[in-house]
Amino acid sequence: MPIEVFVQKRVARYYWQDDINCATTTLKVLSEHFDVSLAEQVTDAAVGMHGAGEYGSQCGLVEGTLMFLGILGRFRAIPDHAIVSACRAYAEAFEKRFESLSCAILRPAGFSPQNPPHLCEDITCAGIVFAIKFVTNFIEAGRAIRPSNPNIS
Repeated sequence: MPIEVFVQKRVARYYWQDDINCATTTLKVLSEHFDVSLAEQVTDAAVGMHGAGEYGSQCGLVEGTLMFLGILGRFRAIPDHAIVSACRAYAEAFEKRFESLSCAILRPAGFSPQNPPHLCEDITCAGIVFAIKFVTNFIEAGRAIRPSNPNIS
């Protein structure tokens, strides 16, 4: 199944059936794609991360991916400095591709009861496909920089 179709199906389910936010959806789709289990506390922590609780701050698509980079990096014993560098590179790449990191700009209508539900479904799909490609490159780079002894960071 093409990655875009996989992402669209998962986002539709998480948005329309489970009614969860973009940050949690991002975490769940990335964890499924990369076969990494998420602790329940991780998804609990993401419950208010869609624009900082609908404040319009940092986009949940970014927040979810940054969290996942840390989870995956530790899971694969990638050194912390490489995880931090990847987070920075992701934020820069996301901002270049989508022109902002801010929910208030990416979702200009904000969070009004008059808005249709899941207004960000299209950008969520595009953002998660973008994240999967970025994370795939991160894994490949991590293999090259990972020390021979995973206890050394």
